[in-house]
Amino acid sequence: MGLTRSALRAATFTLAAICSVGGAGRAAEAHPNGVVGTTFPADFPTIIDASLGKPVIGFGGSDGRVERVPVIFLHGNNDTPFPTACNPFGSIHNLAQYFLDAGFSPRELWGLGYQGDQCDLIATPTNRSGLAHSTDANVADLRAFVYAVLAYTGARRVDIVAHSLGVTLTREWMRRDGAYRRVRSLVAIDGPNHGIINCSPSPLNYFQLPSQGGFTPDSAICREYGSDHTPLLTALNKHGETKGPTRYLVILNTDSDFVYISKQDGFFPPVPAEDRDGRPHDFSRSARLRGAHTVELTGQGRYDPILQSGHLGILNSPWTWSASLGFLRSLDEDDDCGGADCD
Repeated sequence: MGLTRSALRAATFTLAAICSVGGAGRAAEAHPNGVVGTTFPADFPTIIDASLGKPVIGFGGSDGRVERVPVIFLHGNNDTPFPTACNPFGSIHNLAQYFLDAGFSPRELWGLGYQGDQCDLIATPTNRSGLAHSTDANVADLRAFVYAVLAYTGARRVDIVAHSLGVTLTREWMRRDGAYRRVRSLVAIDGPNHGIINCSPSPLNYFQLPSQGGFTPDSAICREYGSDHTPLLTALNKHGETKGPTRYLVILNTDSDFVYISKQDGFFPPVPAEDRDGRPHDFSRSARLRGAHTVELTGQGRYDPILQSGHLGILNSPWTWSASLGFLRSLDEDDDCGGADCD
């Protein structure tokens, strides 16, 4: 595993996280603070998914006090906030459990499922790249959820820990609403900040096949992420990639990642390193954000028990868990009130 520290502060929290990673396994063996659920509290408002027309799924708690900035966990494309009958992944739920084991209260931990339970993918696999899975379609869901969490907890800000599409969904919502003061920090785990490799028109790009999601150059996801200069990414990155006062941590793969790197990644064979226009393009640096603290990881496929992929494994990795928690704790130390949301 390799680590890059972009500032002395980042080096301090990263080193502390690495030294504590051995405790991740011990914390996961027993859950002294309970188990993160798979529902919202009974008195939490019902939020209707703007593109699916049914209530969003997710988790959150009513127990405990809000002494820290509440954390919202966001999954990536074609995933869920916990395993469902149609999706065996949902690993961001494990990350939330790690935070609960570390002392957060259930009322401080929230997860949003902005693409449903994924059961529609069985009959219509091209929904993986379709409009309802796009960033544009889901900004409204995230906006409504953040403000519902703020109202329910009485907090003024949230921290967001996001994986893959959840990263750019968060960034686009903040950009559209100018909501940077509502988000103390964004932990950006392997997000498509500068595009994805899966949208090439080459016949060697098997992701174009309907059975593999239909990631054709003109699919909704590829119109947003098929190059580093799509309208979405141009607007998102043009005026700075890490606008304040939000603080940013990027955690990414550097060796294998089927979303960005033309190399075998567990179950996934490589696809051509081309953009949606068929031009050669290196997407291997896509997850980076200029100005963010950065943690580089290798060998993360070992943490994906199903497909052995780095892109999915990094979310389920104790290295990612420790770095994420360490980063938020480092921000707590900077708060005059010891991490409570009292600004």
